[in-house]
Amino acid sequence: MRISDLAAEAGVTVKAVRYYESQGLLKPRREANGYRTYEPEDVVVVREVKALLSLGLTAEQTYPFIECLRAGNERADVCPASLTAYRARIAEVDQRITELTDLRARLTDLLSDAENWRMKQL
Repeated sequence: MRISDLAAEAGVTVKAVRYYESQGLLKPRREANGYRTYEPEDVVVVREVKALLSLGLTAEQTYPFIECLRAGNERADVCPASLTAYRARIAEVDQRITELTDLRARLTDLLSDAENWRMKQL
């Protein structure tokens, strides 16, 4: 299939497909005229990449999942490397939650302090 067909079927833009290709996530064949041709399995790969990117993984972090699919697994997240990638992303999210919780506490303290100071001035 052509790049526009792949993009339409997978629910992404042609630009996204080209980006995935530039990241080594897709390896289309090239016809004599230079057109890219994709296999039906590439639709599954593109959908998986799109889903993983929506979870905040980087293109590089999706490699284990794509390799898992290409190894013939029905799911991209059943291989040990995929599970490790999930764990790493969860750790990143946990770290960000901690940072945001600390930031919220500091802001709340500053707000309270400012409101108390203002009330004393009235």
